[in-house]
Amino acid sequence: MQARDIAVQVPTVTLEDSVATAVRVMALGRLPGLIVVDGQRRPRLVLPGTQVLRMAVPRAYQDDPALARAVDEAHADLFWEELNGLTVGDCVVRGVGRLTSVRPDATLLEVAALMARLRSPLVAVVEDHALLGAVTLDRLVGSLALAGPPGE
Repeated sequence: MQARDIAVQVPTVTLEDSVATAVRVMALGRLPGLIVVDGQRRPRLVLPGTQVLRMAVPRAYQDDPALARAVDEAHADLFWEELNGLTVGDCVVRGVGRLTSVRPDATLLEVAALMARLRSPLVAVVEDHALLGAVTLDRLVGSLALAGPPGE
């Protein structure tokens, strides 16, 4: 089985999209992360879900757990309203996210090794700079489990 066999179409975001939009895209798509594309829909970055969450949580709360604990429950659920129109590009810092991608003919072992090495639950399937789809950790593990170990 190859990456093309288990790849799925996923919604994407651009660097110009708001962080709030990125969070909604990830939530509505039930995705483990996001693929950031350019204007021609060419993939540029794969952001694991934890990095998307990091964009959504104001830095002051990340840096000071006591501050986060001091916010009452009614207001704690609204923390992401403090984003004030920040874009994905505003929040993506150098070294966060990379283009985690494979060719359509990559084996499941190649995909698994890449995910494990880069700690990415999402891999873009790319051919000739075009995004064909994505392999999610869920799809990969499901495919491996269905195949089962030899002899079982």
